[in-house]
Amino acid sequence: MAKPIEVTDETFEAVVLQAELPTVVDFWAVWCGPCKMIAPILEQIAQEHDGQLQVTKVDVDHNNESAMKYGVMSIPTLILFKRGQAVERLVGFMPKEKLWAKIKPHL
Repeated sequence: MAKPIEVTDETFEAVVLQAELPTVVDFWAVWCGPCKMIAPILEQIAQEHDGQLQVTKVDVDHNNESAMKYGVMSIPTLILFKRGQAVERLVGFMPKEKLWAKIKPHL
């Protein structure tokens, strides 16, 4: 079963920008309450759509270069990349149905 992949500033290009599949990047931090709330939803989406979608996580406290590059000002911020380009940006917690409705058109 697919689980979200931990990504660092060093692995961001290889794992996210060069990915074959559309890739959701969850910019988060350990101390962030809404990040903890959305994490299980992202795990469900990763499992349910394995082979269609890749879900990754970037801890902004340890990987601020990637967060700065993509203008992440608050967390959680989810950015969907397709063929190396950011195609959707979602900020804050949202229920699974709303989150999936934003991701699905890009698959």
